[in-house]
Amino acid sequence: MKIGVISDTHISNRSAHLPESIIAAFKNVDLIVHAGDLVDLTVIAELAACASELVVVAGNMDQDEVRDKYPAKQVFVVQGFKIGLMHGSGAPVNLVKLLKDAFKMEKPDIIIFGHSHKAMNEFIDGVLFFNPGSAMDLCENRTYGIIELNHEINAKIFQV
Repeated sequence: MKIGVISDTHISNRSAHLPESIIAAFKNVDLIVHAGDLVDLTVIAELAACASELVVVAGNMDQDEVRDKYPAKQVFVVQGFKIGLMHGSGAPVNLVKLLKDAFKMEKPDIIIFGHSHKAMNEFIDGVLFFNPGSAMDLCENRTYGIIELNHEINAKIFQV
């Protein structure tokens, strides 16, 4: 199972469309996960054209129409791996603690998040903390992620 992971697209504020390199990469995935800050729903149509299955959460910058459609937190299972998904909030230096606390009861194998615009691909206490960074950031490196699940977790961050 191949999962395309994206966050902080801020589509209406940054650009009218996702970069072609992300569209091309996501045409080869089984599932796309968006970790929030879509800003508006236009990005969903582009992602849905790449993969039929999407899992999305709302972020702190999302408009009401996004918050009405998507929750702030989700937990789902793929290939036997429990995945927690939440955008994040507050100071980026406290994100890992916030996420550990938020998913303490669910005990996920993977926590996917966004918010900081900084990519992270690190196992902490046996849990993969995976932030694909920002696909549309103007100041930082623009990145997205791919997670492959077979009998183990293989995750990579890619430059746009």
